[in-house]
Amino acid sequence: MEKFLNKMERSIGRHPIRHLMRYICALYIFGLILHYTNPEFYQNYLSLDPSAIIHGQIWRIFTFLIEAPDTNVFLFIFVVYLYYMIGETLENTWGSFKFNVYYFTGVIFTILGSFLAYFISGNVYVMDTYYLNMSLFLAFAFIYPDTELLFMFLIPVKIKWLAYIDMAYFAFIIITAPDMGTRISAALAVMNFVIFFFGFMRKKKISPAQFKRQQAYAKAVKKPQNSSISKHRCAVCGRTSESNPELEFRFCSKCNGNYEYCQDHLFTHEHIK
Repeated sequence: MEKFLNKMERSIGRHPIRHLMRYICALYIFGLILHYTNPEFYQNYLSLDPSAIIHGQIWRIFTFLIEAPDTNVFLFIFVVYLYYMIGETLENTWGSFKFNVYYFTGVIFTILGSFLAYFISGNVYVMDTYYLNMSLFLAFAFIYPDTELLFMFLIPVKIKWLAYIDMAYFAFIIITAPDMGTRISAALAVMNFVIFFFGFMRKKKISPAQFKRQQAYAKAVKKPQNSSISKHRCAVCGRTSESNPELEFRFCSKCNGNYEYCQDHLFTHEHIK
């Protein structure tokens, strides 16, 4: 199934949304401002309300994405920065296309879940991207289990232990949440994570040392503005330095032959032996 995703990327994934999490975080900032300036507006006109959507307010399918993850400014800054850091790292690891697929599949599942809960119960359960973003943390921990975070800014904790707590929280919510909408939203976020990792992506863990090398490499390979380098072409997606001058291209030392890859596929391609 991973090969299927790679084929789909080659055929339709040449223009993904790059740095997607930057735009998502910008929407959250707008949502926080809206919360403090007109707190009722989101609920009345922008939230994911299946009943209102059925009656013509189609824009709610998109506008619900601006809901701020927290209304406390201090916690908001911390949470949004964490989302940004995790999202950017996952995009650098998978490539923009695969990260787009993961995130927008989760968004679609959230929309479908809200309609499912509405049709089953007849009640409107307003959902947002809270559990989808929590699943991003699971994805990060799945790839970088030994990376350390500073718990309460003081105590170093390996991210895999926090992921266990995250999984336990998901299980607790799915089983005991008082309303159907919350249970469905959490269950679909977990399903998106399971489908993507165990269906499409290889179960490959990356050590903290590898993580640091990838981050250092990404900073070190910034191409100068006035570069006279000849045309480069990615062996996976076919994009070139002429068609996409914003991309960076490098040869892979593990592939047999002179195979060059763009920044989205340098760490994610299958090595040619």
